Amino acid sequence: MNTSSQTNQNLESRTPAEMDAVESYQEVQPDSRSEKLTPRFKDKHDAFWSGVRDGRGAPAMVLFAGMVGFGAMGRTNGFDLWFTTATSFLMFALPGQIVMLEMILLGASSLTIALATSLTATRFVTMTATLFPMLHERDRNKQLYAKVHLLAMTAWAVSLKEFQTIEPKHRLSYFVGLGILCWLISVPGTIVGFLIAGSVPMPITLSLIFINPLFFLLTFTEIKVSGYRLAILVGSIAGPIFYLIDRDTSLLTAGLIGGTLAYWIDRRFIRHHDRRVKP
Repeated sequence: MNTSSQTNQNLESRTPAEMDAVESYQEVQPDSRSEKLTPRFKDKHDAFWSGVRDGRGAPAMVLFAGMVGFGAMGRTNGFDLWFTTATSFLMFALPGQIVMLEMILLGASSLTIALATSLTATRFVTMTATLFPMLHERDRNKQLYAKVHLLAMTAWAVSLKEFQTIEPKHRLSYFVGLGILCWLISVPGTIVGFLIAGSVPMPITLSLIFINPLFFLLTFTEIKVSGYRLAILVGSIAGPIFYLIDRDTSLLTAGLIGGTLAYWIDRRFIRHHDRRVKP
């Protein structure tokens, strides 16, 4: 009875993202609470610089490459260096930045541009809902409204994976170190792309934009939760199909229908099968 009670307390104390891992039927031990993790960092300062070091590799390089493509796109379409760079610094959301430039070229109103770019940012709702509940309770305060600006696809994917081995009290410091490097690297990336536009074949320059989502996909293939991999597979199939049906809404419909289908298959069949197999 004591072991059962302790296990239930462990499950109740887990964050939503950790519960998702539990529901994926990865082995749960009574002493596997996040508070019992082996300390990786001495203090918050150490966690911050560890995030910076982790960001120096693939995350920063991938984001830099994407911003190079965006900078070249801005110059090709007649925008000046200051405006193009300011969008990277203030928005720090590549899909929204691309949509904004396209809407401006089409002569759309300010309200329409704002609505369109806001729609592309809806992905941040799920990103914050899955990542920030994993932070320590003391760190979930009003200051997060400023720090959420550092959230990007690369920082989110890396943090979601690394948080599983980081004590909750050090997770925010790690995220800020990782995120601030990715944010700051976007500015020189945009400038470089703007300056080299014309000297490098445009198809090659613009193709750099797609390195960011490719890095995101490769990062998630390393995560053991079957639902994530299933969502990638279903999305890869649904995307081209919905593009042939209606390319203007294909991304939205493929994500909505494909993601829902992957979630249903995972809940209805994969996890149900795991329940029956496990003793």
